[in-house]
Amino acid sequence: MKIYTKRGDKGETSLIGGTRVSKHHLRIESYGTIDELNSYIGLIRSHEIDEAQKLVLKEIQDRLFTIGSSLASDPERSKMKIPDLYESDITLLEEEIDKMNEVLPPLKHFILPGGDLPVASCHLARCVCRRAERITVHLSGESFVDEKVLSYLNRLSDYLFVLGRKISYDDKIEENIWVPRL
Repeated sequence: MKIYTKRGDKGETSLIGGTRVSKHHLRIESYGTIDELNSYIGLIRSHEIDEAQKLVLKEIQDRLFTIGSSLASDPERSKMKIPDLYESDITLLEEEIDKMNEVLPPLKHFILPGGDLPVASCHLARCVCRRAERITVHLSGESFVDEKVLSYLNRLSDYLFVLGRKISYDDKIEENIWVPRL
């Protein structure tokens, strides 16, 4: 299989289903941002963090491929069977957030991004996740998007924030709190 096809040289690409769209189409922007997010999740996984967290992150990467497939499909023309996102995928994120929050000190301040490379990677992924969510919400105003995708992205950004806090906690890194100047 060739990596290059030359069919996109004029700024268009195909959705699953065959529809040709501009590479700046909202659907392309949405799944491209999901792909970027998936790369940041891979960056988090490359750090020395808890193996259980790495397994959850791998599961998240798999779900992001599922979401990308959904977003890359023309909802009106695609006949291809693509993987489904389940409510249990959202529940997993909620359970993981709750588990981490059981040991974390209560959040009383906004947290400035940073701490160390794994924590900063969580913050970067969280920001990209929020952008992916915004773009996908915009897309959902124009075309079909499975509601579970929006819920998953919303929950995932929360998960990534709490994961950053948990990694800080585990590594005994003081959280960098924001104290506004008044």
